[in-house]
Amino acid sequence: MVKTHPQWLRTQELIHKGVIGELRAIVGAFSYFNRDPANVRNKAEWGGGGLMDIGCYPITMSRFIFGEEPTAVAGLIERDPEFKTDRLSSAILEFPSGQSVFTCSTQAVPYQRMQFLGTKGRVEIEIPFNAPNDRPTRIFIDDGRDVFGGGIRTETIPVCDQYTVQGDAFSRAIREGSEAPVPLEDAIANMAVIEAIFLAAESGRWEKP
Repeated sequence: MVKTHPQWLRTQELIHKGVIGELRAIVGAFSYFNRDPANVRNKAEWGGGGLMDIGCYPITMSRFIFGEEPTAVAGLIERDPEFKTDRLSSAILEFPSGQSVFTCSTQAVPYQRMQFLGTKGRVEIEIPFNAPNDRPTRIFIDDGRDVFGGGIRTETIPVCDQYTVQGDAFSRAIREGSEAPVPLEDAIANMAVIEAIFLAAESGRWEKP
């Protein structure tokens, strides 16, 4: 749903237009607090844990914005002693054009943010993943003139339901015989990165997806 949300399409447009110069780095965070033992997110055997649940989003959107696949990844994981799921995970993704770093956690303050750092400016998405369906979303565009926010302007994206947008896009692809907005191959490529991060956390080395 994130890849069809207008705030992400606008961010992609701004970066591809060179508004921030050349994209060099992506920085992300995504977290919430949940220690309910009955919740799927805390069931290791069901694919629970932060990396699979929410780490997948900064990964897929880094790939989306760079328009490239990472060539190598590094990872650190801390597991819950009871659930055995990853409750705190951080990763570095090396892309041909730059780097992406993110931290995700299932036992930290609820928070999410994505920033895109270029050679001349910066774009920040305020609520990148759980975009609300009852209020506008915002993108901050910083021209980099100072560190106090003097060069920041705000773009407001009208209210929409990202799941409705996603469903409509998929429906059009079926009815018109066009390409699906997010093809299956993209999900497979994202899973390869997730698996490489798990492997890197175990090996202590950079791993290739």
